[in-house]
Amino acid sequence: MRCILIILDGLGDRGHDCFDGATPLQAAYTPNLDYLSSLGMNGLFHATMQGIPMSSETAHFIIFGYDAGDFPGRGPIEAIGKGIDIGYDDVAVLCHMCYVEQRQNNLILKWGRPVISGDESRMLMHEIQSFETNGVSINLIPSSKIDGFLVLNGNASEKITDSDPIYEGKPLMEIVPISQKKTSPASKKTAHALNKYLIWCHKILSDHQINKNRITRGLPPVNAIVTQRAGKRKKLPAFREMWGMRGLSISSGAIYWGLCSELGIDTIKVKDTGNVEEDLKYRLRLAKDAGDYDFIHVHTKMPDEAGHTKNPSYKKEVIEAIDRAMSVAVNEIIPDRETLLVVTADHSTASSGAMIHTGETVPLMMIGKHVRKDKVGKFNEVTCPRGALGIIRGRELRYLILNFLDRAKLQGLMDTPADQPYYPGNYRPLTL
Repeated sequence: MRCILIILDGLGDRGHDCFDGATPLQAAYTPNLDYLSSLGMNGLFHATMQGIPMSSETAHFIIFGYDAGDFPGRGPIEAIGKGIDIGYDDVAVLCHMCYVEQRQNNLILKWGRPVISGDESRMLMHEIQSFETNGVSINLIPSSKIDGFLVLNGNASEKITDSDPIYEGKPLMEIVPISQKKTSPASKKTAHALNKYLIWCHKILSDHQINKNRITRGLPPVNAIVTQRAGKRKKLPAFREMWGMRGLSISSGAIYWGLCSELGIDTIKVKDTGNVEEDLKYRLRLAKDAGDYDFIHVHTKMPDEAGHTKNPSYKKEVIEAIDRAMSVAVNEIIPDRETLLVVTADHSTASSGAMIHTGETVPLMMIGKHVRKDKVGKFNEVTCPRGALGIIRGRELRYLILNFLDRAKLQGLMDTPADQPYYPGNYRPLTL
């Protein structure tokens, strides 16, 4: 048997007045998701604990069966997904240019993601490409327009805070070492170097002719860099070694490509064309035909993107397009009795309020020949918890997948030196 796991990124939401207190998923017309829900077990999922807003990359790391404490950080993961060479001694940090105003002795974030041409962006980034202080070298690698990565060398540490306050009107944050039992000299040195770099960047960018011209034309300057999510690569056990399954991800984002690259999960890199229904149909058919794999991860970012618009009605429309695409699951995937279908999300993205992601649980359903059938027939945040799965947290999802694939190992059996959760393991045959 094999598993197809469909992650509808950011699907969960809050209740909204425009839907009489219902979520966009509850308000949407979803006959295919509801039909699938009626075929199996339903419940709720959270990657850690209810109320904790999860990032996509950390939630996926846990969904793939790893401990959150081992996550390397988004900086190196996304950089690897973008094809940037990151060494194990490098620290990689996400960064982007922004517009700030100087007030008293602070830099106040006025526009987090200003509009700027590609040519202007490249010229500005070129001016702040390299910096070195106190043995720490900082190199800016552009990614797209105002976005990029800072790669730090010289005994740098990833144990540092962000400088991006996220909310406009707030001052940029001083970078300091993250609290540990013993703060390392490397983290102090790294924080000091990055703070000096940010101040230097503000001076260089503010004095640049491009920004002087923008001000003349009535446009705000792009005059600062902000940073977040520093990380460093780790040597992680391969997905196949941990779970006994050959994995494939069909996804469109660099963070998923980078994460899968680090975990030894193959990828099919697809694009988001703007046609939500056809994009997901294409991915589901790729998954259906991926017969060489035991575990296939199918991902769409569109519910999350819709949530970030803070327009619940638009998110409802996106969900309805996703449901139309799920006709492929109904008509082409479910008839294969050797396939376990799992549908859930990595986190909730509320389409109202100030938060980026929110901490509510997300709906979960599992359909397959070994799965109990409950009496739920609606796939949403309110009806799914009436199902037989209850609330599933963290790696429980991975253990359930093994269980319903008939691959889970009986507790206490030892066929290999490492106590892996699947059976049989890659054991050594007894020879005569």
